[in-house]
Amino acid sequence: MPEIPEDKARDEPLISVRGLHRYFGEKHVLKGADLDVYPGETLCMLGTSGGGKSVMVKHMLGLMQPDEGSVKIDGIEISHMSERELGPVRKKVGMMFQNGALFDSMNVAQNIAFPLREAGIKDLKQINHRVAEVLEIVRLPGQEETMPSDLSGGMRKRVALARAIVDRPACVCYDEPHAGLDPVTADSIDRLIKRLQHEHGITNIVITHELRSVFRIADRIVFMKDGEVYWQGTPVEMKTSEDAVLVQFLSGIDNSGKKWASDTAH
Repeated sequence: MPEIPEDKARDEPLISVRGLHRYFGEKHVLKGADLDVYPGETLCMLGTSGGGKSVMVKHMLGLMQPDEGSVKIDGIEISHMSERELGPVRKKVGMMFQNGALFDSMNVAQNIAFPLREAGIKDLKQINHRVAEVLEIVRLPGQEETMPSDLSGGMRKRVALARAIVDRPACVCYDEPHAGLDPVTADSIDRLIKRLQHEHGITNIVITHELRSVFRIADRIVFMKDGEVYWQGTPVEMKTSEDAVLVQFLSGIDNSGKKWASDTAH
């Protein structure tokens, strides 16, 4: 797995977002959002429903193009690249989708190898080695022939994570990695996320509603509200903040007296 180059300064962003605007019809979802993601950190994204977290990450992956603003990955502007141009850049950022998004007709090895084959790798020995390597990392050795239908929810997440890292990205984005998992299994996913960071130098961007996990794994937290980065800081700074919006969010109550959807999702 890739390590962060020694000469890559901590204050040089791996991903840099500036002035990002995105409309869906008349709905203004991102309103000039700015964000830097630094090499080797675990960044957790919190926020109100519709605050723009998922849309922001989709722009970082090149899955969406902004109406205004820029996205740079490792200093390369990707905002208006063609699909062909995005290919090499996307190898730097992997994605673990909320439901795993595994192909039910393929076994575990075939699912994990899919990005390698899409990248044009044909050497079967190399593919098998890479698949076995990432299965070891996610603690699922020997599961190559297993079908997705025979996997538990937690195992499906692990296979999805193995697929996200098989192409050796510098960064992995996680969309609700704890969704549908019991607390013990969710804890195991958290340990994997931190293991990837500490042992393999991978930068993690985690969209989640699980505050318990956020305070355990985050180096930095970004709170999005109304299409902007409203606040960012460390877990300790969030816990001790006196900002009214953050206090209400952490207490699970919004201005109307209703529970935040984010805090009631388990």
